[in-house]
Amino acid sequence: MTYFEQHAFNPDRFRRNGHRLVDLLASFLEGSVDRKPAEVLRQIDPEKMLDLWEGAFQDAPTADLFSLIERVLAQSNNLQHPRYIGHQCCTPLPTAALVDLVGTLLNNGSAVYEMGPVNVAMERRLVSWMAGLIGYDTRSDGVFTNGGTVGNLTALLVARGQAVDYDIWKTGYDRTQPLGVLVSQQCHYSVTRAIGVMGLGEAAVYSVPVDDAYQMTQKGLSSTYERVLRDGRQPFAVVGNGCATATGRYDDLNRLADFAEHHQLWFHVDGAHGASALLSPRYRHLLAGVHRADSIVWDAHKMLMIPALATAVIFKNGAHSFEAFSQRASYLFSGEPQEEWYNYAHRTMECTKSMMGLKLYVPLKVYGVGLFQRFIEHTFDLTEQFADMIAAASDFELAVRPQSNIICFRYTPVGAVDLNGLQRRIRQALLRRGRFYIVQTKLNQELYLRCTIINPNTQVVDLTELLKEIRHLGTQGPTPAPADQTYL
Repeated sequence: MTYFEQHAFNPDRFRRNGHRLVDLLASFLEGSVDRKPAEVLRQIDPEKMLDLWEGAFQDAPTADLFSLIERVLAQSNNLQHPRYIGHQCCTPLPTAALVDLVGTLLNNGSAVYEMGPVNVAMERRLVSWMAGLIGYDTRSDGVFTNGGTVGNLTALLVARGQAVDYDIWKTGYDRTQPLGVLVSQQCHYSVTRAIGVMGLGEAAVYSVPVDDAYQMTQKGLSSTYERVLRDGRQPFAVVGNGCATATGRYDDLNRLADFAEHHQLWFHVDGAHGASALLSPRYRHLLAGVHRADSIVWDAHKMLMIPALATAVIFKNGAHSFEAFSQRASYLFSGEPQEEWYNYAHRTMECTKSMMGLKLYVPLKVYGVGLFQRFIEHTFDLTEQFADMIAAASDFELAVRPQSNIICFRYTPVGAVDLNGLQRRIRQALLRRGRFYIVQTKLNQELYLRCTIINPNTQVVDLTELLKEIRHLGTQGPTPAPADQTYL
């Protein structure tokens, strides 16, 4: 037995530790579903947290595996808790977590086929399945990548390449031909970040006004397009929300498709969160017109309950999926990019790519699509019920009627003066108590409380208790608390 087998790669020790770890996680899951402990998180400020995790690493072992894991569980945000209704981070399927363990142990990088053959095949099948739900035909193609940020960047790189008549990869930008992109005022920051990463600059981002439903308007599209031209820029893409992160509202994708076709623009849909509605016969109408988009991103790690990260970026014309990255690496590739669909490094930012397809493919086979459809409909329906509760309450106000599982509202008791300050104080107090996790967002310069109902075990009783808690905290006087700290 080698030193490494004896100390770190011993199968028997791994088996014992694995059984014990699964038992520990199962108990954690059981307690979370039963709302025990009551806290979703225990708020610890960043400096204190840093003190709790000392950074001295010794030659000899200094800690026990399970004592460390127990500390991690106790100090982490518990997304398995039904009262986690904050950011768009899903409650991952326990089976998907087990599958992720398999992928982690195998560690087959799937950017190159010979390194990850099984995952490459699974990913290919998943992209085809998702493209079919979008309404694309067999010409479509795409790839999985590490998150919607990289997915949006990949799609916009292709859009940029279609817009210019020179090899921008080799020569860089022609500064005499500046570009512009039309995006919603409600677009996710990953879209504007992608434009920045591309070197186009903030001046290339043109925000299109939205209406009271937080959708881009026809008038806003036209006036913004004219502004791009007046600024001497060439508009090359319009990006629609399917749905918006802040409000959960969907743009009118057919309207955007008509506009893009009329002006010969690339039409991209950021469907990172909301594209999963395509699985529901009752909610897929929210994405009417998505089949007309040139590209779309779709996160499996949001509404498909898959551990992060796993994002599909899919192109209506699959040949475009090879155009974002045109470098050659002779030690990896032997043929032309489009001859090697199975070498995904031709089409992604990553040279090392984890087994993203594995953790979605297996649950789809094990549970069937019906589980995911029911999850989407449950969370969307429950959010609609929550909206009814808020609308019926005289001391609460909806920002807009929800279309998805994202809802924005605020507490508006009679006599309240500083409503923005009140929402901030309520959220800070909620986090200190730890019984709920919610976030906040600004809409038209007004602060709103924001929930994403993304845990399959969240029930009406949890939302009823949240409103009670908000009322209770809203009647308390101001408490000393930092305003808008980033870790909150």
